[in-house]
Amino acid sequence: MSDGGGAGEPLSDRHKREIAVWFLSNAPAGEIHYVAKDVRALLGDDAVYEAAAAEAFPEYNKTHLVPLELPDRSGDIIITAYGELDKNNYLDPRTAQVATVDHIKQTCTKLRPAEDEELPSAYIEEFRSALDAELSKYVAEAYPKGVCAVYCTSGKDTEGPGADFSFAVVISASKRSPQNFCNGSWRSIWTMEFHYELQFVEIKGKIQVDAHYFEEGNVQLDTNIDRKDSTIMQSPDDCAVSITNIIRHHESEYFSSLEESYLNLSDATFKDLRRKLPVTRTLFPWHNTLALSLTRDLAKELALGK
Repeated sequence: MSDGGGAGEPLSDRHKREIAVWFLSNAPAGEIHYVAKDVRALLGDDAVYEAAAAEAFPEYNKTHLVPLELPDRSGDIIITAYGELDKNNYLDPRTAQVATVDHIKQTCTKLRPAEDEELPSAYIEEFRSALDAELSKYVAEAYPKGVCAVYCTSGKDTEGPGADFSFAVVISASKRSPQNFCNGSWRSIWTMEFHYELQFVEIKGKIQVDAHYFEEGNVQLDTNIDRKDSTIMQSPDDCAVSITNIIRHHESEYFSSLEESYLNLSDATFKDLRRKLPVTRTLFPWHNTLALSLTRDLAKELALGK
């Protein structure tokens, strides 16, 4: 449709781009390149597609916490707003490096050491690195292909005790199996507010799980949950253990609830949606419809077979 509106009128390039951005942004986890291939073919206009891709891919990568391997193979960097320095440059706090990212190809193209102003103070880094080390052990145990990172979101220049500061923990794990027609991802973000005067750490988290099964159909799961907790402020190592245990508890609890839901899916959820069988408690006899009185009555009324 053109800017002025009107049925039957061709779409303007702006509207085409907006529609393409919507499809790309709403692609299931790990499937944006498949969607992009089809969108590009449907558009038939490389300029419109490239404009849509330039807008959609960065937001998609940040929303889905896409992990990318660093060029020096020292680990993975998570594409997240917490590490975003500008549109194409992201901080990896663990290795103290900045990676330049090609959002559309989903690759890291360059790497440089982070500058001092991009990193937290030594005091804050002691808390951050302790939490990162403890969290990495948990993620390695819980998620076969999981990646995590800890970012300082405020108070990074604090030089010693006496001031508040904040962290964000990002966990990203995925399972890609397109040959088996299924993909899925687990994403969680936990924020920590360290209150020095109260000697108190306030913890908030959001867990999001996506799954897509598309063999001879299209079934998607998109679920999320918010959590809150707290702990006392201690030494960096003790804080790290306490916070990681809290995250482990809430994520394990949510995982168990999802597992229980799946076990009850066929007996409860599907049963509530529709009958497994008609009221006759038998399958419809497609191979012999004349066995039904309704079929015989219709045949008689319409004089079929005469």
